Amino acid sequence: MRPRATILGQTASALATFAVTTFTLAGCAVGPDFHAPAPPQARAYGPAPTAAGQTLTPGAAVPADWWRGFGSAELDAMVEEALKANPDLKSADAALRQAHELLAAQRGALLPGVDASYQAQRARTSNALSPVLAEPQSPLYSLHTAQVEVSYGLDVFGGARRAVEQAAAQAEAQRFQYEAARQALIANVVAAAVQDAALRRQLDAARAQASALRDILGFTRRQAELGALGQADLAAAETTLAQAEQAVPPLVKALGQQRTALQVLLGREAGGTAPVEVDLDRLTLPKALPLTLPAALVRQRPDIRAAEANVHAASAAVGVAVAARLPNITLSAVGGGASPDLQSLFSSGNAFWTLSAGITQPIFEGGTLKHRQKAAEAALDQAKAQYRSTVLNALKNVADALGALQADADAQGVAVAADEAASRSLAFSRRQLELGQIGQLAERSAEQAAAQARSARAAAEAARFADTAALFQALGAPAAERP
Repeated sequence: MRPRATILGQTASALATFAVTTFTLAGCAVGPDFHAPAPPQARAYGPAPTAAGQTLTPGAAVPADWWRGFGSAELDAMVEEALKANPDLKSADAALRQAHELLAAQRGALLPGVDASYQAQRARTSNALSPVLAEPQSPLYSLHTAQVEVSYGLDVFGGARRAVEQAAAQAEAQRFQYEAARQALIANVVAAAVQDAALRRQLDAARAQASALRDILGFTRRQAELGALGQADLAAAETTLAQAEQAVPPLVKALGQQRTALQVLLGREAGGTAPVEVDLDRLTLPKALPLTLPAALVRQRPDIRAAEANVHAASAAVGVAVAARLPNITLSAVGGGASPDLQSLFSSGNAFWTLSAGITQPIFEGGTLKHRQKAAEAALDQAKAQYRSTVLNALKNVADALGALQADADAQGVAVAADEAASRSLAFSRRQLELGQIGQLAERSAEQAAAQARSARAAAEAARFADTAALFQALGAPAAERP
């Protein structure tokens, strides 16, 4: 047992030598050190909007479950279903798990490699040769060899550490890409559900408008038959009805497409079970809206954070490329035993060991390593430009969403006033019809105008709900745990 302990002690001593040498020789890693980009200089997104019924609070935190502010249990259920079943989000989650596993695999390069091997051999030697290992007068012999090999590449110039840094940055970028996909999915579900509700309202109004115009056309025909109206009036009524009827099929088509799109977002097959309908009248418009300042936006938007992580990964890749052009130092230790039988494998005289060190310096690679470094530097410049573009587009997203909220508030105010006026006019017309003060033709005209006003109001309300969701998406929200 003494030789075996000696071999193990020598192997442990080699490992200790590796560790001491690593800490002694390892210096600063080559290549540029990453520094987070400076925040944007802008302090606002332009003139502050004064959307009626909504107030903006600069610096307020964005709720992680902001969609619950619309006050719809049906909408909440849709979002939760999409977060669990949407295939695109599942794909992003799988990509994130892959990135973490690749990072763990890359970290293994920082540790020594240990391999154990055993070989059994049965051989016959020539009588003309000296059978050192064979029994006397016997050309046949057995040989058992067992060994442990420990190898380690000294990361003197930090190439392996830069590779781990690159993998970590890539995993971080994938994490933020997952979060961006998650937030986009939530905003898309909200917008799709709102649009579905608006299309149903508009379709009902279009059908009611066509029905009223159909009655008006009947009255016009009878008056034309009696000579009270001319053919020009009849043709005008027919044209108006045809135009109103033409508006119905596109709305039916748009509603069908919207329903299937919503099913896909929820992870359902098109044509399967339809999702629960959201009632536009039961949605609540969030009154208090947060407004993340530009300097904080770059730390909150997941697409910006992903772009920053890509810059970090590209920076580390430059260090990997530089280290590949520098000397590579490796240490190795092999210990084991060889014997004709297993019982004496580690007995005195059968043990062996080897300690070795080597250094490799690339001399001529046809310019490959040089151009790989230049390519990595160009990729770093590209990542920086893409980061800047992402920041500019993020600021634009917020500015556009704020401007849309202002325009939506103005449009909704006009649409609500028109709808209320048309509703009052219809109520007066119906009362006058009951009293015999007007005919059915006038009442049907008021009904047609009221249906048109209801359709316009539904579109204006849907736009305001959708653009409120777009603002939340543009501001970014705190990361949530993956399901």
